[in-house]
Amino acid sequence: MSNMTVFSQAGLPAVASLTTALRAIAPDVGTSTVIIKMDKTGHWVYGAEQEEVEDGSLWAVNPFSFVHGFIAWGEGDVLGEKMGPVTQPLPEVDAAPPGAKRGWEPQVGFSLKCTSGADAGMEARYSTTSVGGKRAVQALAVAIATQVDKDQTAPVPVVKLAKDYYAHKSYGRVYTPVFDVQQWIGMDGAADEAEAAPARRRRVAV
Repeated sequence: MSNMTVFSQAGLPAVASLTTALRAIAPDVGTSTVIIKMDKTGHWVYGAEQEEVEDGSLWAVNPFSFVHGFIAWGEGDVLGEKMGPVTQPLPEVDAAPPGAKRGWEPQVGFSLKCTSGADAGMEARYSTTSVGGKRAVQALAVAIATQVDKDQTAPVPVVKLAKDYYAHKSYGRVYTPVFDVQQWIGMDGAADEAEAAPARRRRVAV
C-alpha cells in the first residue's frame, strides 16, 4: 500500500470543479506543461533547455494531481512509465522493459502552476524517484490533508521551490527539494487570510 493513501482520505472538494478553478489562479498567458526538477547542483530547472526557475517565484500545487506508480529508465531515456492517482491502488506492472537499468522504480509526483514572476501561468509536472524527493512529496501531501481537515475552502498550497542538503560520505553534498508553503488559497484563487501572514509560512521538507 502506498504511504500516500492518507491524502486520498482528505475529503477534498469535488473533482469536477478542479480544471476551471485552477485556471482562475493566474491569468491565461498561453500555458504549456513542462517538466520541472531539481538538478544535482540544487537548482530548480524546467524544460528541454533546463532553464532555471525564477528565484522567489510562487507555484500553486494542484491538490488533485498527486500520482504514484513506476518508471523504467534506460540510458537517459524513459523506457516505460505507469502512473495513476493516489486515490487508486498502485498500477500493476509486468517485467521491466529490456534495457531498464534498475527495473521498475517507484515514482511519485504532482502538477503545479506558476502564479508570479516571469513564468506566471506556466504549468509544470514534478516527478521523482529519489528518496529525498519522495519524502518531500509525501510531506506536502500530508500538509494538504491536514489543511483540508481544518478548512476545505482553501486546499491549494502556494509554495516556493526551495532546497536542503545533506552530506553523503561518497557523493558529498546531496541536495533535496523543499516545498516551502507560503499560504493556502481556495479553488478560485482567493487567499485564506488566516494563512496569508508571513509568520504562518510552513516549510515542507524531507
